[in-house]
Formats: sequence, C-alpha cells, structure tokens
Amino acid sequence: MHFLRFAGALALAVVAVTAAPALADDPNDPTMRSAAAKARDRAIIKRLNQEQLRYVQQRDARLAAGNAASREWAAKENARRMATWRHAVRMCESGRHKYCAR
Repeated sequence: MHFLRFAGALALAVVAVTAAPALADDPNDPTMRSAAAKARDRAIIKRLNQEQLRYVQQRDARLAAGNAASREWAAKENARRMATWRHAVRMCESGRHKYCAR
C-alpha cells in the first residue's frame, strides 16, 4: 500500500517537473523583429483561424442536422402517442372500460 502511494507521488512529481508550461509569444524575440517575419506570422495565424472557422462551421452544420432529425423524430413520436391516447379516450367514453385505465 505504501509502495503504491510512493509510486503515485513519484509519477506525479515526474510529470510536474517535466511538463513545462507553454509560453506566449515573446515580444522581444529577435526572430520577429523584421516586417517580413511579422507578416509571415500574421499570415500563419490568419490561416489557422480560417481553418478553425471552417471546422466550427462544419461541426455546427452536422449538429444542426442531427438536432433537426431528433426534433422531427420527437414530433412524430408525440403525434403517435397522442393518437393512441385519443383512441383510448374515445373507446373509454364509448363504454369499453379496459381503455379507461390508460
């Protein structure tokens, strides 16, 4: 039992020491001093943003289609259940009492 605690603590310590935090862009980075480097960086960021936008739009379209299909199924199921209930009410009111318990 003590070994497992020690092993878990050791694994956590190794992960904590080896995982370095990601640093934001350094404004003093010497490779970003030229206008060409900044323009290249802007172009890369713009491309990445456009790719992400395209991904999100496609994902949202898939989700919207799934939601529409789900709503359509729910509406049909509700209509079916209401028709069954209305039938039971008519049968109960006409004297067929086995339908009254529903």
